[in-house]
Amino acid sequence: MELWFTERHTPSVKFSIKVDRQLYTAQSEFQRIDVFDSKEFGRFLTLDGYMMLTEKDEFIYHEMMVHVPMAVHPNARRVLIIGAGDGGVVRELTRYHQIEHIDLVEIDELVVEVCKKYLPQTACRLDDERVHIYYEDGLKFIRSKENEYDLIIVDSTDPFGPGEGLFTKEFYGNCYKALKEDGIMVNQHESPFYDEDAAAMQ
Repeated sequence: MELWFTERHTPSVKFSIKVDRQLYTAQSEFQRIDVFDSKEFGRFLTLDGYMMLTEKDEFIYHEMMVHVPMAVHPNARRVLIIGAGDGGVVRELTRYHQIEHIDLVEIDELVVEVCKKYLPQTACRLDDERVHIYYEDGLKFIRSKENEYDLIIVDSTDPFGPGEGLFTKEFYGNCYKALKEDGIMVNQHESPFYDEDAAAMQ
């Protein structure tokens, strides 16, 4: 029997990967976490049935999230990451020696533990001495921050479930307050490739 993971992109488009085996499944306090293995894309992580990353192509996503703002900001030293429990953003940031401090705020501790075990090429730098992990809601965490970060990277799930609060005016206002005067914020909010996603981004 063949097993396929399928994610619906639009009413007329689906993305499917043939699964060799399921490596992990659990329901955390916040979401369902699954890790699969495939011949074509290697291991991949899904949350609540939505694709988060694959071993084969996650570098594209994580490199763009990190290296573009790092190329623009002349001297980023303090960085806040919200979400990104898979560790890919941290891995890319730790390549920069001038970065002194990285706060990672992830609401779901189980995501981090699962990625450490099953996706080590992505989660390989979470133990860097500059990284400080906080298992809490990013919306609450940032309320008390002011003029503190050179760069904020929001790598959350889509605007429903545990990531819903990260798409509000309150959250963006608090991020603005938490940034230094020349600070930069980068937010993952889907791709404008499909009309429905483009409308949601606006």
